[in-house]
Amino acid sequence: MNAAVRAVVRMGIYVKAKVYFVYEGYQGMVDGGDNIVEVSWESVSSILQVGGTVIGSARCKSFRTREGRLQAACNLVQRGITNLCVIGGDGSLTGANLFREEWSGLLEELAQKGQIDEEAVKKYAYLNIVGMVGSIDNDFCGTDMTIGTDSALHRIIEVVDAIMTTAQSHQRTFVLEVMGRHCGYLALVSALACGADWVFIPEYPPEEGWEDSMCVKLSENRARKKRLNIIIVAEGAIDCHNKPITSEKVKDLVVQRLGFDTRVTILGHVQRGGTPSAFDRILASRMGVEAVLALLEATPATPACVVSLSGNQAVRLPLMECVQMTQEVQKAMDEGRFVEAVKLRGRSFENNLNTYKLLSHKKPDAELPTTNFNVAVLNVGAPAAGMNAAVRAAVRVGITEGHKMFAVIDGFEGFARGKIKEISWGDVGGWTGQGGSILGTKRTLPAKYLEKIADQMRTNNINALMVIGGFEAYESCLQLYEARSCFEEFCVPICVLPATISNNVPGTDFSIGADTALNAIVETCDRIKQSASGTKRRVFIIETMGGYCGYLANMGALAAGADAAYIFEEQFDIRELQANVEHLTEKMKTSIQRGLVLRNENCNENYTTDFIYQLYSEEGKGVFDCRKNVLGHMQQGGAPSPFDRNFGTKISAKAMQWISKKLKETYRKGKIFANTDDSVCLLGMRRRNLVFQPVAELKTETDFVHRIPKEQWWLKLRPLMKILAKYKTSYDVSDSGQLEHVAMHSPKEAETGAI
Repeated sequence: MNAAVRAVVRMGIYVKAKVYFVYEGYQGMVDGGDNIVEVSWESVSSILQVGGTVIGSARCKSFRTREGRLQAACNLVQRGITNLCVIGGDGSLTGANLFREEWSGLLEELAQKGQIDEEAVKKYAYLNIVGMVGSIDNDFCGTDMTIGTDSALHRIIEVVDAIMTTAQSHQRTFVLEVMGRHCGYLALVSALACGADWVFIPEYPPEEGWEDSMCVKLSENRARKKRLNIIIVAEGAIDCHNKPITSEKVKDLVVQRLGFDTRVTILGHVQRGGTPSAFDRILASRMGVEAVLALLEATPATPACVVSLSGNQAVRLPLMECVQMTQEVQKAMDEGRFVEAVKLRGRSFENNLNTYKLLSHKKPDAELPTTNFNVAVLNVGAPAAGMNAAVRAAVRVGITEGHKMFAVIDGFEGFARGKIKEISWGDVGGWTGQGGSILGTKRTLPAKYLEKIADQMRTNNINALMVIGGFEAYESCLQLYEARSCFEEFCVPICVLPATISNNVPGTDFSIGADTALNAIVETCDRIKQSASGTKRRVFIIETMGGYCGYLANMGALAAGADAAYIFEEQFDIRELQANVEHLTEKMKTSIQRGLVLRNENCNENYTTDFIYQLYSEEGKGVFDCRKNVLGHMQQGGAPSPFDRNFGTKISAKAMQWISKKLKETYRKGKIFANTDDSVCLLGMRRRNLVFQPVAELKTETDFVHRIPKEQWWLKLRPLMKILAKYKTSYDVSDSGQLEHVAMHSPKEAETGAI
């Protein structure tokens, strides 16, 4: 929430508006006085990394009465406030909408009582409202992610990872209770992200006799030498008769029926706390700026709206449509229409549920189809967190579809040497939370081994390939595609999944691993900022990885609240460096006496990190001193973030289904022959959809010299970072959201899939 507060304040000041804080939610608006205060640029400094909200929040009974709202209106009019930005859940937003509808009536009543004059009634005739959804439950319809959800997932996954080690040692079963009284999002996604054995959520109650099925599943897992079981229960979980399923009830069941050593852990309010994740800070900063733009463009005729995210696109939606749809979900659940409730939650929720169902339960061998197809999975390029989650999903979906799955060790180099083995369902258990690449990965491209690789594909009868990796993976598949005329073995369906911390693969907005790297950068920047605040008048220069792609430097700067980010995509010269130094010199005169500058490792061959450090040290003499920090390979390591686990799992499952479809389409006379452009594709996230794009078509979108896409969506967020760091710059509003309507998604839409 603080990132959103900061963005609203700074964007408001940037467009020369007066900005006020209302402390303690609606209670502060009703009480007035010191609770409504005009704020400055510096009021929101150093709050980006703080959890909770600095302006306080409170449930307010008096605002629910007309008298309370009358008093609130009076307090706002006295200060000339007619634009409200409300961050909260559906209750807060419904209240705001009612307030707006009553506004003119409230002003007339105040005028009759003589508390305001007729001129004020005319001058402040309309109240504009924009909402942002802050809720860890992600229970608001119309928005893919609410502010706070990703951070709550981080807390849950940290706990699950820690519990897994103790459960492994003691052969225990753990029942984890997570928040979500009416919405199972947190439980579902954390179950997906840690490969839980069973999950209970309000929207999808288990069938009659679930007790037996669950116990059978748990004992089967133990029989397969799995030393731990994890069961996740949402606090609002129910059975199909609407009776609650509690964590204690689940524990007692496991102990009585199976005699397993079982423990319950209730996470409670831990999930609401802690430092916000990089994703949440960027989401909230984007939403905050969007909210100010929406208020500036609002007219008495436009409905109150919420700004939200659909895929990777900022959108504005009518507030009451979203609230009504959110209430529809609850109604459907109360009436036992669970299938409908899942649909109403939206594409992303439905996708999560389907993927979880696909990956968690292995059908008995007798029930599995057999296709006689062999599919190989390999990692190429540098390691990225989340690769293992993608391999696990590919293997399990492949087996479910009836294929034989093969794992290639050490990329194309290993492939040429015949390092290839069959991999089973159980082999990939517990892989989601592992960082790096378990299969091993190499940067070597296939070009110099084409003959040997073709041999191996023939020997092992490989009918399809899934290549998970970065720019090298994309280039490799391009080489295989171009070698098809010489080697018929490469005429098979091939799918590339983008997995690289640099996020420099054409055809996709996000890559597996970039979110984890971004969190590592932001965490380090937070610590460095803290150290700089202590010593005062200190500027840190931090070098990030990314090759020639400035994604990590730019997004890291946005999420950590940096003063500047030097990237290759936006050329800079000595004048710009000088302007940055002057900007920091000015900043040192204020109460914020520290600076943070990020530099992408290849942004300029002459303006190196050392050069910039020396320049700043010289120019800042007597005003500030300088330190430098090269983050290096810590950005590649670490346990994958919830986003990367989830993203890797979902796109991999989708890619495997595509491979199955292609195998069926290209099977002729007892063999696979796929030689069309659309049989070698890259699966990427583009704005709102997951799309399969032929690698041959992506060639024109690629700068091969610098290994980056020619056009990159995140460059549009560049001005955002500059505005929030107090630079004068122009903000391109062409990409800002237009008011849309909340649509129930049609089956066709569900095909394309959202993340």
